[in-house]
Amino acid sequence: MPLKGLKIGCLGGGAMAQALLTGLINAGIPAGDLYVSDTRRERLTFLRKELGVHALESNKELVESLDIVILAVKPQVVADALAETGALFRPEQTLISIAAGITTGFIENFLSRGVPVIRVMPNTACLLGAGASALCAGTHATLRDRERAMAIFTAVGRAVEVPENLMDAVTGLSGSGPAYMFVILEAMADAGVRVGLPRDVALLLSAQTMLGAARMVLETSEHPGRLKNMVTTPGGTAIAGVYALEEGGLRVTLMRAVEDATSRSREMSAGLK
Repeated sequence: MPLKGLKIGCLGGGAMAQALLTGLINAGIPAGDLYVSDTRRERLTFLRKELGVHALESNKELVESLDIVILAVKPQVVADALAETGALFRPEQTLISIAAGITTGFIENFLSRGVPVIRVMPNTACLLGAGASALCAGTHATLRDRERAMAIFTAVGRAVEVPENLMDAVTGLSGSGPAYMFVILEAMADAGVRVGLPRDVALLLSAQTMLGAARMVLETSEHPGRLKNMVTTPGGTAIAGVYALEEGGLRVTLMRAVEDATSRSREMSAGLK
């Protein structure tokens, strides 16, 4: 395993850091090899008690102690965090950033020459071990660094590697995608209520239906169009519902949502340069 025997930690102790640390523990990494730093002492106390990881108040101490550092702070404070710690990183370490919109080049400007950087765009489902993440490698990242990052993010879901120029598209699709799914899910549950189902029943059936459909795509590798065709029998109920979705422009609306979110990601990235 690429992570065996390595010291790994998160600079920043928010929800995503907690999800990643939990995923690593569930994947067999000893809590004694895991670290976190944060400015909030109460957050460090919680993570130490909840997960058993080392909780440090000093970002510098964290960077100096680890083999893999996950930069897990908000994008607007990345520059401050790297101004404080950037000179401490060493070429034998791997720096992984999950800060949305922050390029590998931006991060490398704060580091000594040769420090490898991996940029990752995860999503909130990492909290349940069902995340969708995409990663790209910086100038000095090697196969070793990419394998380390892949091992971390497959511990909390599924991960793919893409060129960095596609990371804004990833942000528009899977990074922002849970919000689209929640809107669809809420609408389905509301529809269930409208046709007579109790609210809790409608929500449960809607959520399980969405989960089951996603699993069918992932586990059968069938094209979703083919799976749809298996459900829509001639003159049946499903094709009547699909017709209403097509009439309402669901496909175009979802495509526009991804495009608009991608454009917004590009705007935010440009503003941080």
